[in-house]
Amino acid sequence: MTALLLRDLRLSIRAGGGALIGVLFFLTVVAVIPFGVGPDLALLSRIGPAIVWIGALLAALLGLDRLFQAERDDGSLDLMLMQETPLVLTVLVKCLAHWVATSLPLVIASPLLGLFMNMSETAIGATMLTLLVGSPAITFIGAVGAAVAVALPRGGLLVSILVLPLTIPVLIFGVSATYAAVEEPSPFLPPFLILVALTLFFAVIGPAAAALALRNTSD
Repeated sequence: MTALLLRDLRLSIRAGGGALIGVLFFLTVVAVIPFGVGPDLALLSRIGPAIVWIGALLAALLGLDRLFQAERDDGSLDLMLMQETPLVLTVLVKCLAHWVATSLPLVIASPLLGLFMNMSETAIGATMLTLLVGSPAITFIGAVGAAVAVALPRGGLLVSILVLPLTIPVLIFGVSATYAAVEEPSPFLPPFLILVALTLFFAVIGPAAAALALRNTSD
């Protein structure tokens, strides 16, 4: 499992620019917002957490279609299906490697973009924390879409269409927890704990559903 994790990390970083492409896309999405809403610093500060979350969500969707594509192309996907190691565990390790290579850099870059959106220190910290907790759920959900579309020659658009509606609850509670940390009357823990529960739920359901989809695709 450790060897698989390290191998997938190398492949994720090499394939299409890996983390750099995601961070650049993240930066581009957030950077164009001030040009659209104007130089209202109070407005930018108010909508900043939501914009950063949306940018991170869209950037995280970029490389999901490549989650199983390398194994499909070189034939090692069939070996994954026949090996003694449970396929669910293999998918879980691949999801963790993909998250470390593509989504973790977005979490690290979020404070810089928070400053760009004139967000307060509390809002920046809350946004980074909620992204750290919520972004794995996006990867686990995306694994299901990637497994369904792995046999298609150009499944990237299909993966985004399948995954985006399922990530809406993660987006809602991630943004809600961030705003709750900034606005004193609103409690931070309820939406944050729901976000944690969503990540844990998809950590169990996502790899299992993706493994089932991979087996059905191979058949």
